[in-house]
Amino acid sequence: MIHHLRGKLIEKHPTHVVLECSGIGYFVNISLNTYSAIPDQESLALYTHLQIREDAHTLYGFYTSAEREIFRLLLSVSGVGASTARTMLSSMSPQQVRDAIATEDVLAIQAVKGIGAKTAQRVILDLKDKIFKIYDLGEVSHKSDNTNKEEALSALEVLGFTRKQSEKAVDAVLKQDPTLSVEGIIKNTLKNL
Repeated sequence: MIHHLRGKLIEKHPTHVVLECSGIGYFVNISLNTYSAIPDQESLALYTHLQIREDAHTLYGFYTSAEREIFRLLLSVSGVGASTARTMLSSMSPQQVRDAIATEDVLAIQAVKGIGAKTAQRVILDLKDKIFKIYDLGEVSHKSDNTNKEEALSALEVLGFTRKQSEKAVDAVLKQDPTLSVEGIIKNTLKNL
């Protein structure tokens, strides 16, 4: 198991980063919350979760250990895979996920793409007791960044949306607020898809 990576930030995208550690470049999948928290500097440390399947070894990175713990708890729920857990952490902050589970807010969880009513109820049922063991879930800072619509669209494609479907939703979001960061565009678009 790879606990964490510390190294040089080579690439930074809304859905992944490339981190060079001792000459090896690691492709690490991230959520939007982690993307917004990563500072624009050369040195970076991420907590990681390695998912090993028969056909792939996939590395997920998190800026805080609390976000990684929420991700792992979500994976323990039947019907919630890594892609759905990452989408949930891209749509909601770890604090919002924790609060939604603690207050049994089925609608907030169900608003995430890929989660229906039964899965939302299962998440709450399975995790309500466990979620109170999570501490130190600080607010994730929002940074304003002048990125373009294309970066948001490519991130949405990686999350499983078609380009045509995403473009309409992104255009609608940008009409309401053209000053949004790429993270803001994606979050607001996810609520509308």
